[in-house]
This record gives sequence, C-alpha cells and structure tokens, in this order.
Amino acid sequence: MKRWISFVLHLAMIVILTSFGSYTAAKHVDYQIPDSLKAATNDEAFVLPYAEVTESTLVNPPYLGNAYNGFKEALAFKESQGRYNVVNTFGYLGKYQFGLGTLNLMGVYDANSFLNNPKLQERTFETNIARNKWILRRDIKRFNGKKIRGVVITESGILAAAHLAGAGNVKKYLRSYGKNDVADAYGSSISYYMGKFAGFDISSIQQKRNAKV
Repeated sequence: MKRWISFVLHLAMIVILTSFGSYTAAKHVDYQIPDSLKAATNDEAFVLPYAEVTESTLVNPPYLGNAYNGFKEALAFKESQGRYNVVNTFGYLGKYQFGLGTLNLMGVYDANSFLNNPKLQERTFETNIARNKWILRRDIKRFNGKKIRGVVITESGILAAAHLAGAGNVKKYLRSYGKNDVADAYGSSISYYMGKFAGFDISSIQQKRNAKV
C-alpha cells in the first residue's frame, strides 16, 4: 500500500510539472507606425486609425446640433471620446486621432506640442476639413443627395469618411458606387461613416487648396 501511494504521488507530481511547463509568458509587443501607413501626398493613402475605443465601449455622445460644432464633436467622440491627450497603439494622436503623415501635410511636425495644445488640435481639424473639401469638391457636388447602397450621401458624410480613410479612398468609394469600400481594424468603414455622420451642415468651413495650419 505504501509503495502504491508513493507511486501515485510521484505520478501526480510529474503531471503537475508537465502542465506548468506547457505555458509560456505572454509577449509584450512595442508597436511602431509602419511607413506604409503614413500619408505622403495630398491624396494620401489609407491610414488605419486603430482606435482603442471600440464601438461596444461607447455611450451616446451629447447632441450639440447639426452645424459644424455638432459634427466635429460627434466625430471626436467616435475617435477618442473627445479626449485631447489620447495616443493609440499605433501612434495616432489627440482628440481627432491624426496620423503623423497627415499632420505633416498641414504643417504640424511636433507631436508633443500637438498633444498638449487643444487649440492647435481644433485648428488642425478645421484645416483638414477645408483641405478635404477642396480635394473632394467635384465629388461632393456630383454625389450629394444621391444614394449608394441605401445610404444617402451628404457633404458631412463624405468629409467624415475622408477623415477615416483619406480623400483618395473616398473618391474610389464614390466613383465605384460603393464597391471599393475599406474599413479600419475595428470594422468602421467608409460606408459606415457616410451614414453615421450624414446630414450635418458644415457650410461654414470653406474649401481651401493645400490648407495649412
């Protein structure tokens, strides 16, 4: 009986040690912004805003009307819950989650100064709207009021989608009548932004070619 008990105990110990040996510690990964995701021209490539705030974690933002202020605050809430000091895993910055390439296009080069300056972030967002209005001026005129795959196309929807995916990808989406749709890592697509941010009046922001902060 003693030998049997000793055998069982040794067998149990072997099983326990083998089980612990099969697990390894989770790896910590330091993410960098790939050069391929950085914008390089006025018609920038699609940058992926890997937002740490997902749709499932959001509550409804406060309604601030359907003019420009309501538009920008609704978009900011989707991007960062309206927080100026947010930097996500891939280095997208601030209340509106700008990539470094897009900031550089508008004359902003110091990421730390940008993060710590709410007025600069607001001015940069307005500048980007003016810039995208110029790039997309013909498409806004052509598609405003039309339906693509059940979504009514509006100026504010187009510009919100351009903030998500870049003006170049919005052109492709519109001109393919929705066939060329793209989405970020969390499933927010051009078509989703077109619908979610439709119907705001942002006529107070004038289009401007090569707009700079």
